[in-house]
Amino acid sequence: MQTATSTPFKSLRYCVRCCMPETQEGVKFDDLGICQACQSSEQKIHINWVEREKRLRNLLENAKAKAGNNYDCIVPISGGKDSVFQLHVLVKVYGMKPLTVTFSHNWYSETGWYNLQNALQQFDVDHVMFTPNRGLVNRLARRSLGMIGDACWHCHAGVGSFPLQAAVRFNIPLLIWGESVAESSGRASYEDPVHKFDREYFTKVSAKRSPKEMTCGALSERDLYPFNVPSLEDVERVGVHGIHLGDYIFWDEERQTEFIRQEYGWKETEMEGAYKGYKSAECIMAGVHDFTCYLKRGYGRATFQACVDVRNGLMTREEGFEIAQAIDSERPGALDYYLKITDLSESEFYETMRQLKHLKLIDINPPVRPKQRQNREVTVPFFEQLIAKHRYRQDPREEA
Repeated sequence: MQTATSTPFKSLRYCVRCCMPETQEGVKFDDLGICQACQSSEQKIHINWVEREKRLRNLLENAKAKAGNNYDCIVPISGGKDSVFQLHVLVKVYGMKPLTVTFSHNWYSETGWYNLQNALQQFDVDHVMFTPNRGLVNRLARRSLGMIGDACWHCHAGVGSFPLQAAVRFNIPLLIWGESVAESSGRASYEDPVHKFDREYFTKVSAKRSPKEMTCGALSERDLYPFNVPSLEDVERVGVHGIHLGDYIFWDEERQTEFIRQEYGWKETEMEGAYKGYKSAECIMAGVHDFTCYLKRGYGRATFQACVDVRNGLMTREEGFEIAQAIDSERPGALDYYLKITDLSESEFYETMRQLKHLKLIDINPPVRPKQRQNREVTVPFFEQLIAKHRYRQDPREEA
C-alpha cells in the first residue's frame, strides 16, 4: 500500500512498488498502481533468455554473412558503461567487426574521454566521430531549454542522426544499441515494445523537436544541417534497422559495470544529481539535464536510480524516497557553466523551467538546495581544461 506521508510531493501519485511519480513521460500504471518499468522488471524474470540469445546469434550471423568485406554493424558509442559492454559482447563474444561511431556533445568529462579512448584501444575497433563546433553547441544549449525543457537537444538529436548518417554513408544496415527501452523508462515493456526503431526514433523518444523546429534568429537551417536524419529513400536503400542488445540478453547494469571495471579498466566518477558514479560519466552536463527534469517533473536521476534499486531489492521504497529527496533537489555546479555559455541569468533559467512545469506541479515550487562542496570531477568540458592548461605553457625544450 502506498505510504502517502513518505512521498516527496503529496499531491502526486507514485508507483506503489518504486518511487516513480505520475509525471514521468509516458508512464502507465496498471489497476494495482504498478508502473510499467516495474511490470517490465517482473516480465524480465520470466523471459526465456536462452531462446532470445539464439535469435540474437542468428541475427548477428546473418549480418556477418551479408556484410562481405564491409563492417558487420554500426555500434554508436559514447564511452559510457553500455558502450563498453556492447563492444565486449559483440567483439569478444560474437566476433563481430563493428564500425563504432560517436556523436560528441562536446561536453566530455576527463573521465569520459579516457573511457572512450580506452575502449577504442581495448577492442581495437575503427571509429568515426562528429563534433559540432563550440559556438553552435552553446547556442543550441540556450535554445534547447525553452524548446524541450532541458539543455541537451543537440545531444539527443545528434546521437540519433549521426549513426544513421554513418549507416547510409558506409552502407551498413544494422545498428546495435545497448539497454532495452523497457529497462530504462515507462514508455515500453518487454512484452509491448511500442517504439519500433525507424529514422524518427530518437526525435520521438528524446529530441522531441526536429532541426527545422529549432531554427530561430541565432540558428539557421544551415547551422542545423548536421542534425538531419537521412532521407527515407536512403534509409530504405541501405535497409537500415536497429536493435537493442538488452532485448536479447539479460541486462544487469550493476554487474556489467563491475565486469567492465575489472576487465577493461573502465572508470566511474562523481556524478552530480546522482548517488552512483556510472550513469552519463562521459558528460559534465548530466547534472543540469537531471536537475531540469526535477524542476519540470518533480524527480531527477537519484529517483530513477532509487527506483531501480528498489525493484532489485537493494533498498526499501522508503529509503529510496529519502535518498532521492536529498539529492534531486541539489543545485548542480555545472549550472554555472551552462549559464555562462548561454548568457542566461539564473532567474531566467528558473523562470523558463517554471513555465514548463508539468501541470500536476503547477502550484508547487520544488525546493532547491545549494550544493555544499565543489564536485570532484571538474564540471567544465575536458577539452577546455586541456586548452587552458597548455595554451600558455612553456615550450618543453625551454624547460630546465
